[in-house]
Amino acid sequence: MGAENDPLKQPSWAPPAGWRRITTLDAHAAGEPFRVVVAGVDEPVGETILERREYARARLDEVRRGLMWEPRGHADMYGCLLTPPESPESDFGILFLHNEGYSTMCGHGILAVSTVVLESGMIDPGPLNAAGERELRIDTPAGTVTSWSRLEGGRVTSVRFRNVASYVVDLDRSVEVEGLGPMGYDLAFGGAYYVYVEAAGFGLSCDPAEVSSLIELARTIKAAVAAADPIEHPTEPELGFLYGVVFVAPARSAGCHSRNVCVFADGEVDRSPTGTSVSARLAIHHARGEVAVGEEIVIESLVGSRFGGRVVETARIGPYPAIVPEVSGRAWLTGRHEFVFAPDDPFATGFFVR
Repeated sequence: MGAENDPLKQPSWAPPAGWRRITTLDAHAAGEPFRVVVAGVDEPVGETILERREYARARLDEVRRGLMWEPRGHADMYGCLLTPPESPESDFGILFLHNEGYSTMCGHGILAVSTVVLESGMIDPGPLNAAGERELRIDTPAGTVTSWSRLEGGRVTSVRFRNVASYVVDLDRSVEVEGLGPMGYDLAFGGAYYVYVEAAGFGLSCDPAEVSSLIELARTIKAAVAAADPIEHPTEPELGFLYGVVFVAPARSAGCHSRNVCVFADGEVDRSPTGTSVSARLAIHHARGEVAVGEEIVIESLVGSRFGGRVVETARIGPYPAIVPEVSGRAWLTGRHEFVFAPDDPFATGFFVR
């Protein structure tokens, strides 16, 4: 386009004055999208990350809807707003965005944002540790997490992060689910709370062709568990809610422990193995005596991508025995975008159709 005999010219259009512009760097981690807002949005106000999360929910929600929902996003889009750090030892803070609101922690998001800020030059890639990794401390609503990114030739080739302490609320609980009868499940926290069920119990294998069934089931299960089993976080009331349902199935690839499909928020399906749910799964397996301290397992996703998970050490959160998990994976940048919002655009704040 734009050659001598080509009737089409290179565009010279620029948004008129008065149009809102928001710049993002987009990435994916193990197939799950992650949109990082880098310009065009007011900084969330608050002394703590939780206060900034509440400010964003009250004052900046049109940004979330405009970037996560259609026509600029889609039902399974995910992203973040970056903030200054809450603690002086940290590099930055982060608020996670999805189709329903603002999650408390996101593992694929930590892998992706670590890659984005280092490859884009937002943060100096040095100094590196002896293993050739750049350490980042990131303040999240669930607490501070630390990531280590391996750099080679200016690219981030792998990321591992030490998550917040994760724990089992209870194993082998039972709930009556409408249309399904009694259902057994495990409930655990890995930065957010998840219900874990065996996919085979519903005649499913966690295949991409089953996505509609997985979403419908997850919504039914989530509603039943949330009504019968209210959650209270031992230290932060704002973290006390059920985030998602995780279906577990046998692995399809050699070297993988099992397959994870997480359906969270408003029927959103994670394409990655879900870093926070891998963390909570490690807590479950450790509580059952199936994964020891120092042991790593590899979990695959709906699309066959992988995260590694390792139990670093034991801990305690309030009344709960806990573990400190480490999750590893990789992310890739996919684009740089300037989104524009015309003042008369009826869909500037988005709409949501699955």
